[in-house]
Amino acid sequence: MQVQISHDLKERWDNVCLGVLIYSANVEGSSPQLVEFFQRTIDQLNNQYSMPEIADIPHVRSTRNAYKALGKSPSDYRNAAEAMLRRIVKSNGLYHINNVIDINNLMSVTTGYSIGSYDTEQLSELVELRRAPDGENYQGIGKEAVNIEHLPTLYDRLSAFGNPTSDSRRAMIQTGNRTIMTVIYSFDGKSDLQEVIDRYCELLRQYCCVEEIKTILVL
Repeated sequence: MQVQISHDLKERWDNVCLGVLIYSANVEGSSPQLVEFFQRTIDQLNNQYSMPEIADIPHVRSTRNAYKALGKSPSDYRNAAEAMLRRIVKSNGLYHINNVIDINNLMSVTTGYSIGSYDTEQLSELVELRRAPDGENYQGIGKEAVNIEHLPTLYDRLSAFGNPTSDSRRAMIQTGNRTIMTVIYSFDGKSDLQEVIDRYCELLRQYCCVEEIKTILVL
């Protein structure tokens, strides 16, 4: 996979960069050990933040600021990390999806980065992060048409398929042996991105038995 960021998006928000992990995994229900770790983390976060504090978590705040610069309301279209943290602080918890997505969501809520995971078999080789044009939408996961206009959005040669708020159905992760591209969306430069990638790799090896992981920083 080749991943890049469009010149137009870089001109509008220079601090955008991506952490990318590409790996093969057997996607299945989370193990009891992962479920326990997942729930323990959620319980800790529930006591860590108040609702007003969530928007000021550094990576959440930078994503919100990028949305404003791109012409999208960060309160009407909350990024995924912020939306999940709000659920946690409201004591609504998070759903268990599968081992890969549970790790995706755990890394998101513990770092403040919005993160998306995609089935590479549903994508073409070249992927680019762009500002979605006027009127753009796609079918979301568990949703009807999602308005992605002006959001920083991943495209391949076919169409848009993911962004920091809501991903499309086309490349969603389903059970079975899959090759996966995980994208960490950063809007405050590379800062601690490599550290987060390294931690992500540890969790994939521990809870998904992933052996080989290709990692890329897209600046």
